Amino acid sequence: MPELPEVETVRRGLLPAMEGRVILAAAINRPDLRWPLPERMAARLTGARVLALRRRSKYILADLSTGETLLIHLGMSGRMLVSGSLQGSFRHDLPAPQKHDHVVLDMEGGARVTFNDARRFGAMDLIATEGEPHWLLKGLGPEPFGNDFNEAYLVARLRGRAAPVKALLLDQRVLAGLGNIYVCELLFRAGIDPRRAAGSLPAAQAAALVPLIRAVLAEAIEAGGSSLRDYRQTGGEPGYFQHAFRVYGREGQPCVTPGCPGTVVRIVQSGRSSFLCPGCQG
Repeated sequence: MPELPEVETVRRGLLPAMEGRVILAAAINRPDLRWPLPERMAARLTGARVLALRRRSKYILADLSTGETLLIHLGMSGRMLVSGSLQGSFRHDLPAPQKHDHVVLDMEGGARVTFNDARRFGAMDLIATEGEPHWLLKGLGPEPFGNDFNEAYLVARLRGRAAPVKALLLDQRVLAGLGNIYVCELLFRAGIDPRRAAGSLPAAQAAALVPLIRAVLAEAIEAGGSSLRDYRQTGGEPGYFQHAFRVYGREGQPCVTPGCPGTVVRIVQSGRSSFLCPGCQG
């Protein structure tokens, strides 16, 4: 499932086509994705101006001039693709409709934004912008790049916890947006075994995770995210951070740390694969 860097990359790709622009026409080609789509969705979107395009955790939020917000979740295979946008004096032709183009937005300025989802694990909803948070957003922890996420906060959340440090970093109530790939990568950089009890980390070591989390996420965003299967950027190109993985998906390969003779291993934690170098993360 796309994690924070992939969703942020998609949000940035959508900005020129959507933010500040009117949805001239909305086509809804099926009644549901992972869950039923909102009633009268096409009518509620058509004519609305996108005032702001935000991200919360792994969700994209488009605030509309109607007082509603369009919530977008890519799920396992969802893609938000932009086509037909004006670039200089050239207009790119719109592609032929595809089988899994479920929601199509024709935007002021000539762009078309298409939500394509072969397996329909994604979701869209319309909620009141100033109302109660959507149920998918309730209880989320702070954003990794926000002021509420800092060394004191993380030290306090890990203190005394017997659960593995990886499990707590994946807990969206502790920190929003992190997923399996990036937790594996940052724990390797930190030299921490993912099985280690979170509460056993000294305060200084727990605090040092904060800049590492931000660094790994920033590098991934700069690379356009990671494409392991379905994920694509808004122009259809893959992400490239997978080429910079130090442990994730590298089972049986040599450790990249200079001078380390170790080999990357894979273990299973709560049904998920964890990759680590036992020598560097002992």
